[in-house]
Amino acid sequence: MTSKPLVAVLDYGSGNVHSAVKALAAAGADARLTADRGLVRDADGLVVPGVGAFRAVMDALRASRGDEMIGRRLAGGRPVLGICVGMQVLFEHGVERGADTVGLGEWPGAVTELDNPVLPHMGWNTVAPGEGSRLFRGIEDERFYFVHSYGAQQWTLDVIPPFPQPAVTWCTYGEPFIAAVENGPLSATQFHPEKSGEAGIRLLANWIDGLGRATL
Repeated sequence: MTSKPLVAVLDYGSGNVHSAVKALAAAGADARLTADRGLVRDADGLVVPGVGAFRAVMDALRASRGDEMIGRRLAGGRPVLGICVGMQVLFEHGVERGADTVGLGEWPGAVTELDNPVLPHMGWNTVAPGEGSRLFRGIEDERFYFVHSYGAQQWTLDVIPPFPQPAVTWCTYGEPFIAAVENGPLSATQFHPEKSGEAGIRLLANWIDGLGRATL
């Protein structure tokens, strides 16, 4: 008999985390909201939620040493999933209202204001999954729920073979922006899977299925 994969949801002071815990449980994980360094390190997967401003999320991550915990997991090839601003802070920096804030720097590039006269981008939208995507397997044509005014609008990471190319998923709201990335152990979505109904649960289940370890 196999037990459910253990997924830690990083508790660093971000709001709106309980819905993510419930959605992960519905998707088949033993999901736990935690700031325990050992649990974050050893869990099968780590989810980094994020709401609000880029700078506020980065300040909270640094204050709780969440940035170190994320970095150590990725250095060991351990799966991490960022959601919303939890995705944005994975880039080099974010520019909001003239303030330029350094991010975690896992991916090159900036998070900037979307090019649309109506902000925030709020509601349901379709996406164009990247080639080879695992997250969107079986849900390629579904709609997902977005709430944001900023996003990564360019992908500039240069991956040299034999390393596989990341699967980069795009969405359009005025202009194209990155809706999701799957890059080795590091994945992220700009939209909220936990607010995206059955499609969001299935996406989380696809991520959980890829964690690659079941306990006897």
